[in-house]
Amino acid sequence: MNEKLTCLWATKNKDDEWWSSFVTSPLAIAVNYLVVDIQWINPNLITLISFITAIISALFIVAGGTVNFIIAAILIHWSHILDCMDGQMARYRKTSSPLGGFFDKLTDQIQVIIWFGSVGYAAYTQTQSVLPVFLAFTGVAFYSLRGYVKYVTIYTEMSRDSGYLEKLSKEASRVKKKETAGLGHGVLANFCWFMGEQKKIFSFDEGVFVFMLSLALIIDILTPMLWVFAISQLFHGLARGWQRGCQIGRNQVVTNKK
Repeated sequence: MNEKLTCLWATKNKDDEWWSSFVTSPLAIAVNYLVVDIQWINPNLITLISFITAIISALFIVAGGTVNFIIAAILIHWSHILDCMDGQMARYRKTSSPLGGFFDKLTDQIQVIIWFGSVGYAAYTQTQSVLPVFLAFTGVAFYSLRGYVKYVTIYTEMSRDSGYLEKLSKEASRVKKKETAGLGHGVLANFCWFMGEQKKIFSFDEGVFVFMLSLALIIDILTPMLWVFAISQLFHGLARGWQRGCQIGRNQVVTNKK
């Protein structure tokens, strides 16, 4: 087996989101196979190109029309492939950095805002109703809440236990996932892995958004897609807040007993 391809496959995130896991991430590996040894192409440059591509796709959405929507869907997918490529390249070259990871996550968040904001506007121009704009706003707000809850939890727990992050890191190391599919695994193992990945669709995260947005643009069902987006993020945002609150409460009880 090609050693370079094997090394690239090892850079694939074993906990990839749905759609990323079996579509955009493998495609990113294929593109990386062609460019990873070109030194002037670096992970930060790929992050920048991914972000610019996302902005251009949003402009096509705002412009409206069947052709523009299809172009936007293609660009959204290309942006996400690039988004997978930057981390893979950094891990392959062993040049991962906190700054690169920060800008990668920051641009991911902004992309979700501009994608759904532009779809909300496009649906408004089609229907002359403010409902799609409200749905897009609700979805983006509660999607942001999912991340906000995580970092508020970390801040709260760190104020109680300065070693909280170290404990989390140790737990993550203990439950580190093993590779169960891909190169070197049989057809049955890959099929079982693929079927197992399908449950991730219910997480309604960025990997799902890429699929949802693209499909909605291609078949022009923007408002129904925004309903799904808003309801799913409302549920996950509130559920995540409740879950983290209960976690903090349990940890506080344990601390008080000591």
